[in-house]
Amino acid sequence: MSKEKILEGVKAAVAALNDKQAIDVVVLKIRDLSPIADYFIIASAKNPNQLKAMTDSVEEAVYKAGIHKIGTEGVGNKNWIQHDFNDIVVHLFDKESREFYDLERIWADAERVEV
Repeated sequence: MSKEKILEGVKAAVAALNDKQAIDVVVLKIRDLSPIADYFIIASAKNPNQLKAMTDSVEEAVYKAGIHKIGTEGVGNKNWIQHDFNDIVVHLFDKESREFYDLERIWADAERVEV
């Protein structure tokens, strides 16, 4: 997939999260650090209902951008849902889980991307 298409998917996901009032949306460019993806998108929700709405919105937006999902983990979970779009991985957390797992610290060498 082209870098432009991937970035279009990232922008679509971030817009969808912002539409659902996601908290502290962060985009990390990990392309040069790991082969698992080009970008991580990390965001938090205030409650399980918002987490579900963010999940549905991201899936739809990225699909409309022409990128198909490989898989999702944690759908029944109320604290961390991960969407794998191959080159884009979206992590949606509740506040406590995000602080506990602290992906921003783990991937501190990644470039933060403003979308």
